[in-house]
Amino acid sequence: MIKPKDLQDLTPTQQQQILGGKAFNLWQMQQHGFKVPKWVVFSAKELDLILPKNADLPTITSFIEKIELPKSWITKLENYFSKDTLVAVRSSALIEDGAEYSFAGQFESYLFIKIQNVLEYLKKVWLSAYTDRVSTYRKINNITGTRSISIIVQEMIDADVSGVGFGINAVTGNRTEHLLSAVYGLGEGLVSGALNADTYILKNDGTIEQTILKKDNAFRLDASGQGIVEAPVEGAIQEVSTLDAAKVNKLRHTLKRLHTLLGRPQDIEFAFKNDEFYLLQTRPITTLQQLADKGGQYIIWDNSNIIESYPGVTTPLTFSFILDVYEAVYAYFSEIMGVRKSVIEDNEKVFANMLGLLRGRVYYNLFSWYRVLALFPAYSLNAEFMENMMGVKERFELPKSAPVSKWQTYRGVARTVAMMLKNLFTLPRQRRKFLKDLNETMTFYGEQNFLTSRPDEIMNHYFDLGNLLIKKWKVPLINDFFAMIYFGILQKLIKNWDLSDNPNLHNDLLAGSQDIISTEPVRRLLAISNAILNHDKASTLFKNQQPRTIWLKMTSILNNSSTEDKDFYAIATLIQDYINKFGDRCVGELKLETISYSQAPEEFIAIVKSYVEQGIGKSVRQTTTAEEIRETAENDAFHNLRFKPIKKRLFLYVLKTARSMVSARENLRYERTRLFGLVRRLFTDMGKIFHAEGIIEETRDIFYLTKEEIFDYISGTSVMLDLKGLIALRKKEFATYHDETPPSERIPTYGVVYHANDFYIKNDQSATDVASSGMLQGIGCCKGIVKAKVRVVRSPNEIRSLDGDILVTSSTDPGWVTLFPSASGILVERGSLLSHSAIVSRELGIPCVVSITGLLATLKTGDMVEMNGSTGEVRILED
Repeated sequence: MIKPKDLQDLTPTQQQQILGGKAFNLWQMQQHGFKVPKWVVFSAKELDLILPKNADLPTITSFIEKIELPKSWITKLENYFSKDTLVAVRSSALIEDGAEYSFAGQFESYLFIKIQNVLEYLKKVWLSAYTDRVSTYRKINNITGTRSISIIVQEMIDADVSGVGFGINAVTGNRTEHLLSAVYGLGEGLVSGALNADTYILKNDGTIEQTILKKDNAFRLDASGQGIVEAPVEGAIQEVSTLDAAKVNKLRHTLKRLHTLLGRPQDIEFAFKNDEFYLLQTRPITTLQQLADKGGQYIIWDNSNIIESYPGVTTPLTFSFILDVYEAVYAYFSEIMGVRKSVIEDNEKVFANMLGLLRGRVYYNLFSWYRVLALFPAYSLNAEFMENMMGVKERFELPKSAPVSKWQTYRGVARTVAMMLKNLFTLPRQRRKFLKDLNETMTFYGEQNFLTSRPDEIMNHYFDLGNLLIKKWKVPLINDFFAMIYFGILQKLIKNWDLSDNPNLHNDLLAGSQDIISTEPVRRLLAISNAILNHDKASTLFKNQQPRTIWLKMTSILNNSSTEDKDFYAIATLIQDYINKFGDRCVGELKLETISYSQAPEEFIAIVKSYVEQGIGKSVRQTTTAEEIRETAENDAFHNLRFKPIKKRLFLYVLKTARSMVSARENLRYERTRLFGLVRRLFTDMGKIFHAEGIIEETRDIFYLTKEEIFDYISGTSVMLDLKGLIALRKKEFATYHDETPPSERIPTYGVVYHANDFYIKNDQSATDVASSGMLQGIGCCKGIVKAKVRVVRSPNEIRSLDGDILVTSSTDPGWVTLFPSASGILVERGSLLSHSAIVSRELGIPCVVSITGLLATLKTGDMVEMNGSTGEVRILED
């Protein structure tokens, strides 16, 4: 039997090994001056000496049941307490009440036991360590090692009020609040849930939010003198708060002090007897890793639109690259749009956190996006336009900021409007200059042989390239901004002027523009396929040989320009021209780790081969339809404006500008693809050099490092030299991201983003709702009603043709465009009216619906549906 005084000369580790988790916590509380009921411990070591060696669980259980414990233990207890003292007999396993596992409710506890009967209850508590219940708990939590258990014998307090307290709000996870629950009598009724309890939330500002219930009964000492019984509470105090202000403040102070002393928020049990406070138990709150901090910063993460640019899992190198790009570019964009430099500097952290990486997927940080947008005038209007562009389904409301004077507001509006007008009128000239400068930059760096350069030279090339292009990249951003504004204005004019019953008129007016570069790859691909189909020798080659063999044949022909077969040479030239211009336009084209057609031309040959095998070689049938959609929409709108010349003139201006901005937005995305292709080549060659030097195991391991880690290693500022070890850890972690279900489209987080937040929020539109209605709803992007089977495609690399099925997928990027001609319709789970799939479908005249919540969870390949590209409705049909 161990008494507290026997522990004085032992180390904390020795004390914990002897006492077990619960008793060690009692010891700590006592040492820090808290009033703890008198206690002793029968140590695990003492009990283990009694057990047979190397016995299995049934043998141990049988042995404990039959053994007679020493009667001398009773004498020792009577001498330490007194013969009349009533005690609790409680477990204190070695890993109980620790930081990881509480074992709450797993072991037995007995209250108000007479000293003379303690041996009987010691055996019961001891046996509980070997029950099936504890075995299951250990298995679920993957707990191995000893089952040894110490047992506490502690003086009972016949409490007036008992309860539990948490150093945080254990319901919401708010780390700045405390949570108390209390009952009359013993805490057994509270822990078991058998009795009503008063609840108190102690706020950080000192206020208290309390819920006082009617408390009819309480658990008290049985009249027999041993055990507990449920007894009625006096009517006068049934609806009175169990804790007065003094008791609440005492508990607040206790929880704060324990947190400071023990380094973690605590879960305590307490009692008051004649207004005297007793601390019965404390243990760390073990659910911290499961409770997001609702008192911390609230952020909404959304990848409705950005998933088009960064589908699937994105490597650390790409994310570190784009995070810096977004920060620098949008800060500079804000400056040129009239936001004061001092304001930009004050919001430095906002610009640095435009994006997030959740389980390897790139998300927009909407808190930062709205904060940036709020720097501009007419915030609410701009927010609505941005939501349309980004496909955001629910607005993120910013906390109210400090009010500014009217003079400051007017001055800010004037400055921003002036800069907007200046940029609007000079944008065509800025676009031309941007393209000229970009082409010169691409030509210069395209001639550099990075593979024969030193790593520090490549690093300097990267910095020079970044410095040169960050400020030049304002043009695509300005264009995106005005595309967002004018597309939004077009929608509002149509709605406010009631120009048509067609809900898709704003989309139809943008169809068939014929000036979007995103459709050029399709037209070139069709031309290549058509030329091959009209050439017997080439057709035979593409139908019967593998892509690698075909590519080698093409390069052989190109290297021998004197070939007699001029048509075959022309086909090879068409293919080479395509790769030269669109070699970086592929699936995941903005991800540096993507292997582009320029790097692996046989991947493009495989697409051409599939077109040839299916006989796809004529012009895109939908183009004429797109022009008809556009013409019908114009007639519809202008018919309603025929007697309103001023409105018609304004509408024509908005429509023309919207068309120009939206087309330019898609075209400038292609220029971004070219630039990212150059950066991809830079880091790919860096990886080859690092591999050759033995710094990394494989060439492509470079993508599992951030650019800062790469450059720090080169510059001598790295805090870790074992890049191979770091990469191995990263590859293992990212492999799990590839294998798991992707996180939700929209994710709220509180406090520390990667700690205790749920990234798998259920969709608003449940499978039950869809099953009952047979209907999915999205945003119509290109008109047309199609009734056909669907083909669920996770990646365009899975198939080469849809054979007239409706394409169903999560998101698309420009690399998907080669599949579009073989689809009768397009259904996309993510996206917006200005996303790639929406713009290209309008250009080609293919019915399209985007932003369909629950699409992939509802449809499977082979399902028959009827889709309406105007209303956004997708009706699931019976087989």
